[in-house]
Amino acid sequence: MTLRKTLALLTVIACAVLTVSAQNQPVELQAKISVPFRFVAYGDTRFTDPKNTEPSNPAVRQALVQAIADAHPAFVSIGGDISYNGYDVNDWKTWDKETAVWTENKIPVYPALGNHDLHGDEKVALANYFQRFPDLHDNRYYSVRAANTLLLSLDSSIDETAGPQGEWLIHKLDTLPADIDFVCLVLHHPPYTDSSEQLMGGHSARHAEQALAQLLEDRQAHTRARIVVFAGHVHNYERHEHGGVTYFVTGGGGARPYMIKRQSGDPLLGKDVNYHYLLVEVDRGKMKITMNRLEMVSGKAAWTTPDSVEIATPAALPAKASK
Repeated sequence: MTLRKTLALLTVIACAVLTVSAQNQPVELQAKISVPFRFVAYGDTRFTDPKNTEPSNPAVRQALVQAIADAHPAFVSIGGDISYNGYDVNDWKTWDKETAVWTENKIPVYPALGNHDLHGDEKVALANYFQRFPDLHDNRYYSVRAANTLLLSLDSSIDETAGPQGEWLIHKLDTLPADIDFVCLVLHHPPYTDSSEQLMGGHSARHAEQALAQLLEDRQAHTRARIVVFAGHVHNYERHEHGGVTYFVTGGGGARPYMIKRQSGDPLLGKDVNYHYLLVEVDRGKMKITMNRLEMVSGKAAWTTPDSVEIATPAALPAKASK
């Protein structure tokens, strides 16, 4: 083979490799909005036949969907367990019907996969999932740029800090654009929770998410942008702060409630069932997150806001000492 032919062959191979690599890169979505804006984060809705009230409360589910529509968010972020059984097309048809108001109001939905969304034959479950979210182009993890905020949606059914997903996440965290004020991670399994397997239906934090928390807190120490984590899996509400990172458990989307051991000073002490959604209000350098708690009283929705927090970026990072 001549040198020219060899070089031509190598060029073809290199182009093919680059093409495959590009195709395998998670999609980077762009939300065409500007500050100030608001979005909603919540999870564990378990859409299923309304007649089946054991896994999920249909009245709560529907009240939350309507309240979210009425809040007019720029988008909705759902942290997994959207469906009760991912393989069941009828569960997804319930999703289609009960969230039609979002579609009518052109409210985008940016989901993360939960374990229930993968129930049954995984290929069938993923086909149902991606049919509802075609903009993801079959990506199980991806990013969304929304003005000064970067949303990173993770698949916690695979390792978040190792392999292709871990490499992608680390690259995104280490190459943040200078104008990003907030990095919001959305995943199903929580890095921190006061729930445990010893409590009714509870879940302890897993080692994989504990490793993720360590990664995030290490990055937060050297990052001007503030990192916020929205997770679910535990069907309740919690807020934690560790190493400058704010963590939310927002699994109150309608699934059967799990109990939490609450400490003195917790605004939800004495409240076991906490259906809710989080309203996230974003401005330049400022973010306010408010828990909107739902209680059904005589069949009617009653709303309160028992917890909220404001998060702000520093004016500037301290100047580095000269060498």
